[in-house]
Formats: sequence, structure tokens, C-alpha cells
Amino acid sequence: MEVLDENDRIIGYFKQKFFSIGGKFDVLDANNQVLCTLKGKWTSWDFKFMQGDTELAHVSKKWAGLGKELFTSADNYMLDIKPVVAPNSPIRQMILAAVMCIDMVLKE
Repeated sequence: MEVLDENDRIIGYFKQKFFSIGGKFDVLDANNQVLCTLKGKWTSWDFKFMQGDTELAHVSKKWAGLGKELFTSADNYMLDIKPVVAPNSPIRQMILAAVMCIDMVLKE
């Protein structure tokens, strides 16, 4: 998957790791260099963005209530970007885009 900015320039990519339990993506910059890895648990809605042993961000599903969970496909996610990621870091854009990727590729 490619991620484009507002001027249709590629700012990064996601590459899914096949045969991974629960879903695993490499998050790459525009030069195909790995920025971090998105790791998930197939038994829950819990995903972490890892750079080596450092957690950059965490995504989890927010419970929407029994009625909404049973009768709609709408999901709400909570994204927590850790302070180790600078506010102006390009990786922030890629993390936000990855949250949408989780929903489209792994959960739909």
C-alpha cells in the first residue's frame, strides 16, 4: 500500500508480512527504509508500532456498546502516539495512515 500526501507525492508504504499471526506490517518511508513495524494480536484489537524494542504508538479498539457492535460494522479505535515520536516527525503521518490500513486490510 502506498501513502500519499496532499500533493499526491508518496510519503511511505506498508508491506504486509505474510504468514504472521494477527497481522504484521512494515511501515516504510518514501525510500523504502523501514521506519517501524506494526504488530498485532489476532485474538484482540491490540496493535503496537515498534521500532526495535521501543513502542512508538499503540492502537486499540474502543468498545461501542452491544447494539452497535452487533448490528453495525463501524469500529472506533484509540490511538496513543508516545512522546518518543517528535511532533513534526513524518512517522506520525504514517502511523495515522496505518490505523486506517488496520481497519481496511485486517478487519474488514
